[in-house]
Amino acid sequence: MLQRSPRLLTHERKVEVTQSNLIPMADNDPGYGQLFAILMRRRLWLLGTFLGVTVLALIFTLLQKPTHRSSMQLLVEPNYQSKREPGEQRTAESEFTDTNIEIDSATQINLMRSSGLLQRAVMLLKSDYPDITVENVREALSVSQVVANDPSTNKKVNTKIFQIAYSDSDAIKTQRVLAALQKVYQDYNLEQQELRLTKGLSFIKKQLPLVQDKVKAAEANLEQFRKSQNLVDPELQSKALVDSLSRVRQDQQTNNAQLRDLAARYGTLQQQLAMSPQQALLASRLSQSARYQNLLNEIQKTELALEQERTRFEDVSPFVEKLMDQRQRQLALLQGEVRRVLQAEAIGGSADRLRSEGQLGAIDLTLVGQLIDAQVNLQAAQSRAQSLAQAEQRIRDDLRRFPALLTEYGRLQPEVQANRETLEELLKAEQEIGLEIARGGFDWQVVEEPLEGEKIAPSLPKNLLLGMVAGLMLGGVAAFVRESIDDSVHSSDELKKQVALPLLGLVPAATATEATPAPTLSFRKAQELAIPTLEVVQGLPFREALDLLYQNLQLLNASSQLKSLVVTSALAGEGKTTLALGLAISAARLHQRVLLIDADLRRPSLHKLLELPNDRGLSTLLNSDTSLLDTNDLQLSSPYGNLSILPAGPTPTDPAKLLSSHRMQEVLTTFGQHYDLVLLDAPPVLGIVDTILTASACDGVVLVGRIGRVTRTELTHAIAALNQLNVIGVIANGADNPIYNYASYVRSA
Repeated sequence: MLQRSPRLLTHERKVEVTQSNLIPMADNDPGYGQLFAILMRRRLWLLGTFLGVTVLALIFTLLQKPTHRSSMQLLVEPNYQSKREPGEQRTAESEFTDTNIEIDSATQINLMRSSGLLQRAVMLLKSDYPDITVENVREALSVSQVVANDPSTNKKVNTKIFQIAYSDSDAIKTQRVLAALQKVYQDYNLEQQELRLTKGLSFIKKQLPLVQDKVKAAEANLEQFRKSQNLVDPELQSKALVDSLSRVRQDQQTNNAQLRDLAARYGTLQQQLAMSPQQALLASRLSQSARYQNLLNEIQKTELALEQERTRFEDVSPFVEKLMDQRQRQLALLQGEVRRVLQAEAIGGSADRLRSEGQLGAIDLTLVGQLIDAQVNLQAAQSRAQSLAQAEQRIRDDLRRFPALLTEYGRLQPEVQANRETLEELLKAEQEIGLEIARGGFDWQVVEEPLEGEKIAPSLPKNLLLGMVAGLMLGGVAAFVRESIDDSVHSSDELKKQVALPLLGLVPAATATEATPAPTLSFRKAQELAIPTLEVVQGLPFREALDLLYQNLQLLNASSQLKSLVVTSALAGEGKTTLALGLAISAARLHQRVLLIDADLRRPSLHKLLELPNDRGLSTLLNSDTSLLDTNDLQLSSPYGNLSILPAGPTPTDPAKLLSSHRMQEVLTTFGQHYDLVLLDAPPVLGIVDTILTASACDGVVLVGRIGRVTRTELTHAIAALNQLNVIGVIANGADNPIYNYASYVRSA
């Protein structure tokens, strides 16, 4: 069983802070930038759907049959004579119309679309169009009220004009259908006018004798009531009293409102001044006395001098006593000035009260004036309230004798008036209705004749525009659906949100750039790096990103020095070996003694990148019993002289056994004594236990995540596997837009 070293026990105490790494940060609200990034990433899905829907809209438009539409307009006006006031001139407009009659647009529209009228039109069209039916006409027919802009109010108002439109694939048919409807509407209009007016005349002749008898009976009852009660018009008398009572009540309401306002203002002013009106008036007079104010200033000067002397002498000192006598004399003068100003007894009390009563500022003086005015107005309002109450009582006493008379008179008078008006209207209608047999109801007049139908559909620009809009919407949906299926991490922000670990740095994607002189690394003999790795490690963006990453590690662990650090990833191919090499070179460039160990005993790759022999390395060191100080397995040849490389060595039969051995702990402990930093390039976390065994003997673990390759699920599983270790942070490898771009800084220099 693996025995733990003291360093490992220290790591176990640090493990508690990494337990929260298993909980992803709850930040699922996408911003506009993230949405735009998703659309750009899935632009092929967006463009493909957009083009497909647009092409379908084009094909649908080209295959659709054309639709023509014809329309006509009818003016619907009331045809009754308007009522004229006495002396009013009869005009051409009032002769035939009543402007007070409103057109029920819903009724007119339903009438124009009714089956009876449509059936008449269908019968007229059967000879030319045998297949036409009422249902076909109703489906293609639309009736609406025309809306116009009122110049006086600049608002939309309904006009008396109705627009009737008919749509069909045949342009000639649309015109003929509307022409047939026009004839039907005009014929129906004449029929209904004659029918309504004939019925109205018959009704009037039946109602005239009945109304005349009612008028005579009502007039007889009213005449008998006046004679028996000896009254001229009790309604006018009672109305005058009621109007007087109403005015008194209105005056009372107004006075009560003023009374409440004055009382509230009076109370507020008293509360602000903290004194009665009499006290406020006296204080106002004192505050406006120049002599009184001068005495107050002298007293203040004396008191100030007295306090200064008391700090130097006792109260029995002649200096203090002299000032106290002077103060008493000044207070006596102040009391006399109060009597002179107020012409009454001086204000009693202490010297502080004497001074406070007469020290009102400009605001307080204004409030005093307002308080006195409020008191006067309040008293006047109270007196008026009493007068109005007395007047109300007198009017109520007068009205008590009228209820019975008014009730009876109110029953008889309206009956007489209503019967008289009804009789007058019937007589007038009887005289006019015979002359207006051609008028009455609503008149339907053609404003615009139907023309040959115009093509309204299909509209190629409209359908293409709708297709493009629908294509954009569906393309966006397809892009987001494809994005929701993809579990990969596409940006450093997503990586930061996925794991609750510090983001140590952003490493740009590996590109070939101009190389600068770099250390020549070798194992036993000097050799140069392979060209691809040399271009990556020596490139300015990569090198500066690794320098910044190393400094972030130093700052993050300033309190506890990191002697050994494991670099791993969730899966293979995420660039952890290249990052470990670059991090080692950055530390060596910053004057650190660095040892880079290839701890991947199953699939070692560091010796291939550096073209180093792998006949001896970590596996031979762990299988050997020789002293670490005597081994010659570590050699270095570079301009810095402080970077060492330890390959993995031959692949052992049981790598887990070697990595969990006590010899592994001894090796790392010894290396930690001779180097400032020991970096271990460990295998991926998922699937094997080698990384966990290696990291348990080190100070910390750094997780590498390649943008666009590692998934959220794999990151979660990797963090869960390392949750008992000191995971320092995560590195975003392959970031498209690193925050700090050294190349742009060099170009701008």
